[in-house]
Amino acid sequence: MRMGKGVALLGAAALGVSAYLGWDVLREATPFSGGEQCTATVDGRTVQLEVEQAENAALITGIAVGRGLPARAATIALATAYQESELYNIDYGDRDSLGLFQQRPSQGWGTAEQVLDPVYAANRFYDELVDVEGYESLEVTVAAQRVQRSGFPDAYADHEADARVLASALTGNSRAAFTCEVDGDAEEASDDLTASGLVPRADKVRREVENVFGQQSLGGFAPGGVRDGHMEGSTHYDGRAVDVFFRPVDETNRVRGWALAHYLVAMADRLDVQTVIFDDRIWKNGWRSGSGWRDYDPPSRSGDRAILEHRDHVHVDVFD
Repeated sequence: MRMGKGVALLGAAALGVSAYLGWDVLREATPFSGGEQCTATVDGRTVQLEVEQAENAALITGIAVGRGLPARAATIALATAYQESELYNIDYGDRDSLGLFQQRPSQGWGTAEQVLDPVYAANRFYDELVDVEGYESLEVTVAAQRVQRSGFPDAYADHEADARVLASALTGNSRAAFTCEVDGDAEEASDDLTASGLVPRADKVRREVENVFGQQSLGGFAPGGVRDGHMEGSTHYDGRAVDVFFRPVDETNRVRGWALAHYLVAMADRLDVQTVIFDDRIWKNGWRSGSGWRDYDPPSRSGDRAILEHRDHVHVDVFD
């Protein structure tokens, strides 16, 4: 647990917009849930998480991606949060330690309210980490200890293997490697279009994507709604779908796309996400979520196969 001095926040351009918006804005009073299960599998190793843990892991990793940090940074942060809180945003700890990283307000990490905000807490962790010279090549437990200055400096190593699996999946470096099994329940919500041309649920997804990952190339919606350009019965016509484009289709953009696709699956229960499609794979909420990512069979129609197979964009839609 952190015993050292605090460091002033970086500017918004360095931190990304999410640093100042905070998790309350992202979640908009939608609480984290629990009881269902998410899994990440990489190179034969599987990590299982409750949905609440998965949401926190995805947020920690998404912020690293949004800040342009390497997967190594996410591994270090995840190993730290595993050790400090088991990836739960707890409101208690040793002395005044709080939150995912057990940061201490008395030691300059911020107010109690701030360190209990996962967006703020993750950004503060990364603020400190990037100031550790050569952190990318340090052992995970050494880099974590340089930030945390814990009384148990070797404990972070206990979680390194699981953190590597999660980081590889959630940064998109391992494709179709992260999935959640969730029940698909969603309360009724307004189907009136917002100014963006999306229903409120879809508009919340749109805003969260850019809050966490930064400005994106978005499509599939327009003020007043869309009336053509998609297959018959598409959720785009209801204002329930957003496309996030990653062009050209290359390895770099596949990694970026899978980072977002996995994030949306991790947050599916909280954001009422119904479907995520990317790179010719599909994940659906509800009883089919137990099947994980499945091959996507696009409708038979003429057109660019990269578009039809969603190789150049992540499609996400929400429940009606």
